[in-house]
Amino acid sequence: MDKILEGLVSSDHSVPVKRAIVKKVVEAAEREVTEEQCQALFTLTTRLILLGEDAFQKQIGFQVLEAYARYHRPEFERFYNKDFVVSLLQQGYGQLQRKDPAIIDYIHCCLRLLISCPSVLEIFGVIQVEVLRMVCERPEPTLCARLSTLLSDFVQCIPRDKSGIMFCQQLVRTISYFHCFANQERELREYVGQVTKVSTLLQNIWKADPATLLPSLQEVFAIISSTDPSFDPSIALACLVQHIPVQMITVLIKSLTTDQNVRDASMTKALCRMIDWLSWPLAQHVDTWVIALLKGLAAVQKFTILIDVTLLKIELVFTRLWYPIVRQGALAVLSHMLLSFQHSPEAFHLVVPQVVHLVQSLRTDGLTTSKAFLLQFTELTHCMMYQYSGFPDLYDHILDAIKDLPKPAEDKIKLVLNQSAWTSQSNSFASGLLRQAGKSETGKTGLVNLGNTCYMNSIIQTLFMATDFRRHVLSLHVNGSNTLMKKLQLLFAFLAHTQRAAYAPRNFLEASRPPWFNMGSQQDCSEYLRFLLDRLHEEEKTLQVLESAKPKVASLVDTNSKDATALTPAEGHEESHLTPAETKPLDDGRTLTERMFGGKLITGIRCMQCNCISQKEEPFTDLSLAFCPPATSQDNPLVQGLSEEPKVLCQGSVNGGSEVPEPGSAKAPASNVPFVPVTNEPPLSVPDLVNYFLAPEILDEDNAYFCEKCSSLQRAEKTMKVVSAPEYLILTLLRFSYDAKCHIRRKILENVTIPPLMRLPVHVPSLPMQCSSSTSSSPLRVDSPESSENLAKKLKPSQRDEEEEERARIDGVEDMCRAGEMPVQSVPYVLSSVVMHSGISSESGHYYSYGRNINGADGTQHPANHFAIKDDLGNGQAEGSLCTCSAVSVPPEQGDTPPNSGQEARDWLLFNDSRVTFTSFQSVQNITNRFPKDTGYVLMYRKQELPGQNLNGELMANGMTVSAEPPLQKELLDAIIKDNKLYLQEQELNARTQALQAPSSSCSFRPNGSDDNNPPGSCGPSGGGGGGGGGGFNTISRLVF
Repeated sequence: MDKILEGLVSSDHSVPVKRAIVKKVVEAAEREVTEEQCQALFTLTTRLILLGEDAFQKQIGFQVLEAYARYHRPEFERFYNKDFVVSLLQQGYGQLQRKDPAIIDYIHCCLRLLISCPSVLEIFGVIQVEVLRMVCERPEPTLCARLSTLLSDFVQCIPRDKSGIMFCQQLVRTISYFHCFANQERELREYVGQVTKVSTLLQNIWKADPATLLPSLQEVFAIISSTDPSFDPSIALACLVQHIPVQMITVLIKSLTTDQNVRDASMTKALCRMIDWLSWPLAQHVDTWVIALLKGLAAVQKFTILIDVTLLKIELVFTRLWYPIVRQGALAVLSHMLLSFQHSPEAFHLVVPQVVHLVQSLRTDGLTTSKAFLLQFTELTHCMMYQYSGFPDLYDHILDAIKDLPKPAEDKIKLVLNQSAWTSQSNSFASGLLRQAGKSETGKTGLVNLGNTCYMNSIIQTLFMATDFRRHVLSLHVNGSNTLMKKLQLLFAFLAHTQRAAYAPRNFLEASRPPWFNMGSQQDCSEYLRFLLDRLHEEEKTLQVLESAKPKVASLVDTNSKDATALTPAEGHEESHLTPAETKPLDDGRTLTERMFGGKLITGIRCMQCNCISQKEEPFTDLSLAFCPPATSQDNPLVQGLSEEPKVLCQGSVNGGSEVPEPGSAKAPASNVPFVPVTNEPPLSVPDLVNYFLAPEILDEDNAYFCEKCSSLQRAEKTMKVVSAPEYLILTLLRFSYDAKCHIRRKILENVTIPPLMRLPVHVPSLPMQCSSSTSSSPLRVDSPESSENLAKKLKPSQRDEEEEERARIDGVEDMCRAGEMPVQSVPYVLSSVVMHSGISSESGHYYSYGRNINGADGTQHPANHFAIKDDLGNGQAEGSLCTCSAVSVPPEQGDTPPNSGQEARDWLLFNDSRVTFTSFQSVQNITNRFPKDTGYVLMYRKQELPGQNLNGELMANGMTVSAEPPLQKELLDAIIKDNKLYLQEQELNARTQALQAPSSSCSFRPNGSDDNNPPGSCGPSGGGGGGGGGGFNTISRLVF
């Protein structure tokens, strides 16, 4: 029969004739055949299967072998024995090499025929040994796929126990050697199918024997972390990721990132190669594992690896977005890499040139998924351009390409950026010692206490939260790095963009500290603020004089403010962020300090004999508000409210809380002011103190006024009027008074209600006054001898004297009105910041501040502000109330945010040195009730503009309004990038040091005290703490921290 079959195969008969004859041969298998004939047929069919010249011969071989093996099984067992199998696997067959896939197919076929025979067990044992040897020889994908099919069908051939672990490891390593150099789609599909078969085999082994999983994954990491330059693992390893249980991510990533034996170079290689896996078309969860490893490395502060990998692979990840089959996973990784790489724009700028091309491709590729993908990509792009503004040359064409697509809200962008930074990663992979204190959820930066510098920190944060002032400072072009304004600009830039939880302002402290302030000693924040603003003003004035010879070049000029009117509306909106708002020249000679904080007062003295009026105009940057102590029974038996006629006042405070008067000022005798509030009177409010400051004052007896017209000392009335309202109104409550008996400065602990909205009476100049002398002084603060009484009111007449003079005073007012009295406008102000002092005297305690983002443009959008303005315009006010300062209460139906709502709670921030937390305005109002030693000291209010008009009669007060955060100048950006890299290196070094010390150290952690349990300015260990390493010193017995 074998001779017939062999002759038939080699004959020239047609294929149908051959098939008919083969059919007869197959049917003859049912008959009895001698063992010799069976062996001859088995040998012939094996040769046809393995060495057949064409597919027809191989097919004939399989048909005949299967038929005779089924009917003559004992003979086939003797033919297909373990020795024959070993021979095939080790030596091949004839000319056929042992690694030829046909041999595996032949063995696979024979095993199916012998599955019910006892001898097959011996063959299984042989194959277990041989397949382990084969995978160690790194078979090609085709052979490995055939072998995987064999082992999947006959799991008895898979090695067991230790050999099974070794087999899985070697199979993983074999996959790493797979490579496909084909360009045809059919060949690529075939290659992917072969790899899939191998990965499926591993999946089945892992499920059947879980003990093989972890060693296999360790082998994967050993392969991808190899630094051997001659070995480049195949991305086919990505096929294994989808078979790893997702719930193992945390355990495995922790094992990898905390293993001290893993070198940085190895980890870098591993991460780079995992990112390469994004190119594998069918792999699932690759992006999940890549992002998990990126977060794990950030959690243990291995920032050097993250920086290197991001810059090396960001462009490759971006190119994957062009391929629909892998773009979703690539976008997830790209988003995480870009959003977390916040210390520098370098990574984003590497992919910027390709953004427009990708957007255009997504618009035109016709895929149903492209539209949703484009929206996700556009949101990512907006976030990155917001983070790294200031590159219009790079971003203009991108904005044009996506201008018709929705833009995420600024709050959403800030939230995404804050949650994505490396320093804000949740460190669930690290031990307690490695956990870092990143930026708080507010996204704001604290200031490190450098040794009793809370006075400076609170003032800096207050100025930083003055949105318009901050934006103007960051927009300035400042010549010279040694100027105070340049240092303030750099400090603001760091507060806005640093990745540190708290920044240490050492350089600014050295530059801005008044000469009489001793380092490490308690200081007055109001005095520091006044000195700082005066320095900034004088410095800019000096630079203006030096630059006066070059009128076209200014040393302190807002970015893009020159030629601002030449910009088209689109350019002005997209690039400069500065809107020209008046037709007169922008440079009116005023400094930035004057434009932001400068106001004007007119002090008038009217002789009550001849009614002649003498006036003097004075600039100011802050108003120092004295407290009105209750009158004694001798001077004023009827105690009146502040909203009525002014009380008798004994001087109870000094300028700015300082016990040293300004040069040349007239210091009045001090009295012992009560320090406990009177319980039977309603609490004072800020408008009460402002009204008391502006109240008329009688000059009489020893304080009589010398009238030039009368040529003698006369009884006179002194008045003060605000004639120019500052953009930011700074109010200092004079809480520190000098106790002449004890010779110490004591603190007035009386609670003062702070309204969120307030109206300030402003007298708008119209016609020049008759019988008046008008002068103007250059200093910004009110410190001349004639005006020192404005800061602490002088003695006033008794009730009886006031009644006697009332009619004469009213007559005089009528005369003034007939002579052209200035009309009064009620200017609305909204609270921006409050500096609190915690303590019982000026020599000890702590400063911290509350702040809220407010600017002139944004403020009018607040529902309460709309109400205030509408009330002024629509309903009108009584003429008498226009002349007094008043608080504005907003009814709930006006849309104001409820006190306990989440939005209101996130409008206000508490700055306590290094610690920054969300708070609410309700906390600001109730702080003194809860903690009697914590009282408001310096208040900052922001003027609210009427829609389309400035309340001083101008279109805009400053000539321009900064409607968005200005782009950082290159030198500021470079300084921030440099410091951010340094910070990441410091964090990484600290983490490594702590990790080495962790096994021999024990430490317990205690959270910072809650504001509800301890006052924010308490002197306990939690006061002013958090974030950036405490106060930067270790003095235990300090009074101020």
